[in-house]
Amino acid sequence: MSSSAKGTSSSTVQVKCEQDVPPHIGGVAHNASVICRDSKKYNVYQSVADIHYSPESALKEGLEMVKCIKAYFDKLNLGSKLRHEVWASDLAKLETQTTPKTLIAVCGATGAGKSSILNALLDDNIVPTSGMRACTAVVTEIAYHSKATIDADISFLSVAEWKQELAVLQHDLIEEDGSLKRTTDLKSDAGVAWQKIHAVYPMLTQERLITMTPEQLIAHDPRVGNVLGFTKHICARNSRIFSEEIAKYIDSKDQSRGKDKKKKKKDEKSLMDKVRDAAGTSKKKKDHNAPAFWPLIRQVNVRCPAECLSSGCILVDLPGVADANAARNSIAKDYMKRAQCVWILAPITRAVDDKTARDLLGDAFKLQLMMNGNYDDHAITFIASKTDDISCSEVISALQLEDDPELEAIEEDIEEINEETSNWKQKKTASDKLVKAIEKELKDIRAIQKEHQKHIEAIRNGEEFTPVLTATGLAVFKKPIGKKRKNNRKGKKGSPKRRRSSADSDIDVDDESSIDEDSENDSNSDSDSDSDSDKDATDSSDDEDSDDGKEKSENDEDGNSDIEVEELVEEVTEESIQSKLDKVNNDIKDSRGRLSEARNNKKTAADRLATLKKSLAKIQRLKNGWCSKKRSEFSRDVLKEDFRTGLKELDDEVAEERDPDNFDSSVNQRDYDAINLPVFTCSSRDYTRITNQVKGDGESTCFSDKASTGIPDLQKWCHSLTIASRTRAVKNFYDSLKAFATTINTFISGIGEVTPADRRAMEEMWASQFEDGDDEDDGADYYGSSSSDFEDPFSTFLNSRAGYEDLIDMKKLKPAKVDSRGNLVGVTPRLNKEFVKLINECVNQLQAKFKDGLEDKCRVGASLAANGAVDLADSFAASMYWSTYRATLRRHGEWRRNLNMELLTPFTKNIAASWGKLFETDLLLPFEETVKSSILCLLEDMEKSAAPGLKERVKIQGELCFAEAEVSLKQAVALVGETVITQQKEVSRCLAPHVQHNLIDGYDLAMQETGRGSVARQKLVFRTFVDERKDDMFDEGADVMLDKLALIGTSVGEALNIAFKELSKKIEVNLAVLWEEAQDDPKEADGREELTETITEILEQVQLWLNAAKEVQKVQCASDVAQALQDVDQEMD
Repeated sequence: MSSSAKGTSSSTVQVKCEQDVPPHIGGVAHNASVICRDSKKYNVYQSVADIHYSPESALKEGLEMVKCIKAYFDKLNLGSKLRHEVWASDLAKLETQTTPKTLIAVCGATGAGKSSILNALLDDNIVPTSGMRACTAVVTEIAYHSKATIDADISFLSVAEWKQELAVLQHDLIEEDGSLKRTTDLKSDAGVAWQKIHAVYPMLTQERLITMTPEQLIAHDPRVGNVLGFTKHICARNSRIFSEEIAKYIDSKDQSRGKDKKKKKKDEKSLMDKVRDAAGTSKKKKDHNAPAFWPLIRQVNVRCPAECLSSGCILVDLPGVADANAARNSIAKDYMKRAQCVWILAPITRAVDDKTARDLLGDAFKLQLMMNGNYDDHAITFIASKTDDISCSEVISALQLEDDPELEAIEEDIEEINEETSNWKQKKTASDKLVKAIEKELKDIRAIQKEHQKHIEAIRNGEEFTPVLTATGLAVFKKPIGKKRKNNRKGKKGSPKRRRSSADSDIDVDDESSIDEDSENDSNSDSDSDSDSDKDATDSSDDEDSDDGKEKSENDEDGNSDIEVEELVEEVTEESIQSKLDKVNNDIKDSRGRLSEARNNKKTAADRLATLKKSLAKIQRLKNGWCSKKRSEFSRDVLKEDFRTGLKELDDEVAEERDPDNFDSSVNQRDYDAINLPVFTCSSRDYTRITNQVKGDGESTCFSDKASTGIPDLQKWCHSLTIASRTRAVKNFYDSLKAFATTINTFISGIGEVTPADRRAMEEMWASQFEDGDDEDDGADYYGSSSSDFEDPFSTFLNSRAGYEDLIDMKKLKPAKVDSRGNLVGVTPRLNKEFVKLINECVNQLQAKFKDGLEDKCRVGASLAANGAVDLADSFAASMYWSTYRATLRRHGEWRRNLNMELLTPFTKNIAASWGKLFETDLLLPFEETVKSSILCLLEDMEKSAAPGLKERVKIQGELCFAEAEVSLKQAVALVGETVITQQKEVSRCLAPHVQHNLIDGYDLAMQETGRGSVARQKLVFRTFVDERKDDMFDEGADVMLDKLALIGTSVGEALNIAFKELSKKIEVNLAVLWEEAQDDPKEADGREELTETITEILEQVQLWLNAAKEVQKVQCASDVAQALQDVDQEMD
């Protein structure tokens, strides 16, 4: 964007250019400004304040500048093949510059929550959390890509690798007498072996399996053979589809479980199945007898657009348990060797108690990390997972937090809510009782209402009605006087005696019938209360029936002819019943009002209780989060101190092994107070709930925001781990770009005011020239000869320069220039000769350092290892169950523990400290200084030999040349230094394979012992073998290590030779402008001016970006200091 358009001080130049314009003859193509402007896509800033610096943005801008230079480069007449090749090489290196990758090995036992943590980090469900066997048995690499898809490469074992594993697994299933082992214990060796083989070959029985060879097993199912050695590529647009696809290969659930129960259901076709059948698109049935592929997986490589990986971080999920497959073990070891950082995961509930930070990964592994320079707080990060697994009462008691003001405030809030909840529960209960009582009352009144209505209807219709609920007549019992009297009153049929008897009978059951009617009307009481008036007509008829029954009751006789009843019956009229009905209606209206009020009170109480329940859950979550935070703070401090203690113990052990007579435990080997192990406490479960990453798990139980879960801090840590390497790489890139642009600028500007004679004298003395074929041996190309890639138009430019007339035709080569002794003359030959001498001296010095620093330690270590080998083998055998020991022998010492590495522990302890210190030093620093001195000596000689008119220019050009050479030298030495570190890691791991190779015969001999008492004999056979071989084995191991160290020096020499041949060429190309004649052709002026302006602009932008990087670094340093002071203040508090 342009500054004028957006109001900023940056602009992006994007101007379309013309094509196919013939190049100009004077060093720069004609109309270069038009041809190359559309390649100027970098932003142009006016000050550092305008730049929002990040390594990625800096690299992006720098690469755009490189593209612009390349566009000019393709149109430049460089004049010499040497310059063309050197600059083309520089451009290629600059174009391919990327930010470095940081490999992080994620370690943790099964159940530590690695997959959940990784998914939370990635903000997507990419790593499977079910069917975990494949994920814990194979290495899973997770890297970044910018595409929106999630891609994966699943590589399977080769035929040879699966055959080797089958042989081991079959042995695990067979007892010594050839019978089958029990496989019901899924954690036993036999159980694990059967799970794997049965998953791949589900139709084979155990009895048949042990009779087949590995070759027969592989041939048994072609589907298995087809995937061996194959790599499956998966590309999914989202994590759901990705999970479905990858589950086909890593799902390790029991395929036969529950088949019988669901067989009938599965056989029935659903409606959708029938529709699919009709459409010809029926779904394929899952073959339950198909092989599972998870035991065959060798490695999984996942690429996804996760933001936390965007800065170059690569996460590697390493196996949490031992594995029978040598290929997978080898891959895991290779990743551990290459990893720059190691993450250790453990649940927070076990992290402190188990002293995981002190004892992590065992002594042998810690020693290996120490030798690699990775056992410190810069390379190791501890992650305590499952912080949402909290018991507040236990944490409060353990940390004695009862009197904490924050907790007291929370407890007061909880108490207030509980008290209010109790009060509202009482109110709700009272309202509930009142509602039920009023509803009961209404039911009774409505029954009376219906009876009155029915009674009135009966009177109107002249029908007989016997009231039940509203009977009011008073019966008078008298002795029989004579015959019965008839009651001839209208509407009163039947004798009074009968009516009285019936009424008495009905009254006896009145309560029960009333209850029955109430229960029937209970569900309708609400609607009745709201619409009672609308039902009067209907209720009236019902009441008449009730009145009839009541009337009959009053007029019934009991059937005893000996008793005469005289009853006083109130006169019943329609008006009297209507009066009673009106009173009942008023009672219903009053009850309705009271019921509505009671229900409102009940609803208010229920709503308030629901609100209080939510508030209590929120405050309880706050309490859980507060307790978890306190536990995390305590755990972090304990883990940090535990790590310091473990590191000091290891240092002391190493120091005591190295010099037991002078060892003093009170003397610290390093500043342990300065060691600050990064510890993160995380809850992946609550994070995924808060972010809705997982559906159906409900609300978070401990934390209310993402930051409190610790996952965002861990995501930032991913970027922090890469910031140093990214910043360093970008700075090196800009240093190289600056030096390259400066060289081009010097070449284009040329050197004026120097006589042709002075230039020719300088060329004669310092320009290199070789006969055909010599350039390959001496690292120099034909200087002054045009490149064969150039077109004819450039020949005019060459002809215009003095001394180039005879160089247009490649077949007309001048003889090589030599001095009186026959040595080649020129910058490149001289530098090559001096560099070779310095490199040889460097190699000799390196090999001497290796020998002086480590040979004695290796010899002593070999002796210590030999002396302790037998005892160590005995203790190893006694520390485990016999079947595990036998499985270890069968796998040549490498199973759940690595016996070969443990036998080397005394050896490793003796050399670990010296090894680490040796390779932590800058081994190539003296060499770098001698090379600089050699280059400066050359430049001084050139300045002395220059004519007076050229001396000042030689000095200036020499300074520019040295600056460029210094950048290239530094980068070349750094690259070789990285090679040294990589190779020393290889050498430090060479002893365990050496010991294993020497003990293979012993392992096999021990396994030949079978039958009763075979375990004891196996231990004895192996013990005897170790005793016989120990001295030679460890002495030879020391020789192997020292020989490999010597080879590191040789490799360094070879790498330096290649790099410094290129450096000598680059120096000569830079200095060649001193004897090249500048062109003053007016036709070249515009092109040179445009190119000069572009290069000047690029140099200005490069310097701004370098300054911006320095400003960011200052701010970061200030932030680190502030954080350190804050940590000190917290510790003091």
